[in-house]
Amino acid sequence: MVVDAPFTVPVAKRSAAFDYAIRGIVAEARKAEARGRRVRYLNIGDPVLFGFRTPPHLIEAVERAMRDGYNGYTPAAGVPEAREAVAADFETRGLAVSPDRVVLTAGASEGIDLALSVLVDHGDEVLVSVPTYPLYTGVLAKLGARAVYYRKDPACGWQPDIEHIESLISPRTRALVVVDPNNPTGAVYTRENRLALLELADRHNIVLLSDEGYTDLAYNGRVSPLGSYNPDAPVISFSSLSKAHLAPGWRAGWMAVGGGARLDAALAAIKDMADGRLCSVGPMQYAVPAALNGDKSHQVEFLRALRERAEVTTRRLNAIDGVSCARPAAAFYAMPKVELPPGRTDEDYVIGLLRATGLLCVYGSGFGTAPADGYFRIVFLAPPEELDSVYDAIETFTADFLAE
Repeated sequence: MVVDAPFTVPVAKRSAAFDYAIRGIVAEARKAEARGRRVRYLNIGDPVLFGFRTPPHLIEAVERAMRDGYNGYTPAAGVPEAREAVAADFETRGLAVSPDRVVLTAGASEGIDLALSVLVDHGDEVLVSVPTYPLYTGVLAKLGARAVYYRKDPACGWQPDIEHIESLISPRTRALVVVDPNNPTGAVYTRENRLALLELADRHNIVLLSDEGYTDLAYNGRVSPLGSYNPDAPVISFSSLSKAHLAPGWRAGWMAVGGGARLDAALAAIKDMADGRLCSVGPMQYAVPAALNGDKSHQVEFLRALRERAEVTTRRLNAIDGVSCARPAAAFYAMPKVELPPGRTDEDYVIGLLRATGLLCVYGSGFGTAPADGYFRIVFLAPPEELDSVYDAIETFTADFLAE
């Protein structure tokens, strides 16, 4: 018998605090499309959506694994070949790490979730930058922990403010998040700042969560893993095949737990939690050795394309009255700033831009900046000629917006 229920089923209160603006803004795009507006999606960093292709030898590795019957559960920490390839790749970058300290994950995102889940309790604090990547704040909200924001300076290419970070460390601080090269700003941190961040974590005995998904996409050369500067520091590194190897949908990621004995308990807890989700995506793990040990020639053309797009983006945005943009040094993101009129917000600007032009960006407050500051993130993976039309539309809209 079906009974009409007078009330909806309640959801956990913590779910209200989870926000992921990069995809949340898509709801506005769907409304625009329903009204007949063509939308150009510049909100998410997926190279495949813009015509960049996954290298054939990676596809062949996955296809071969499937045909050879590797379609069942894998070991929870990942297949040995993949873990060994990750460890060997770290060693070539200056960081000796045992395959036993490598865990394969469903993208770097799952690794971040696992690590935070074993490091923080309700009410603990984690230092994250402004602007930040919203996965961190979303996971912390889920766990009932608190994100404490540290400053980065756009006038200095979005470098972190080391003194401000140290001033925020408290007895409840459990981790320091460092995304370098950076999403959402495209910054690459200086060697001096990287050493300072590592020294802070080491001296205060807090875990440095090093998000390294873009280290191969720095325009002036590969960025070393943070842990390579001090292998004994408490560093957990995260990366994946998503960006530099052009396979974001495969969810083939990993984490490497450094820090020696200091992080042995954390590593054991991560492995225990990984047991509960059985394994990451099985066949895609077999692409990890092919990617890390095999041909990387696709990255040469990809980097050339990114440099060209970054140049177009920086030049065109800084030529718009009322807009400024720090020059990206890696990846495919820029974080321009609009000098908003009093009373207007970054969300007003971004949604207005969408409705007027069909361009979908993400407002800066989705990354933790103040709504009145006027920041927004743009993904510049489109071809240069299309980017020129994008910036033409932004220039026209901005003039109208600021004149209102």
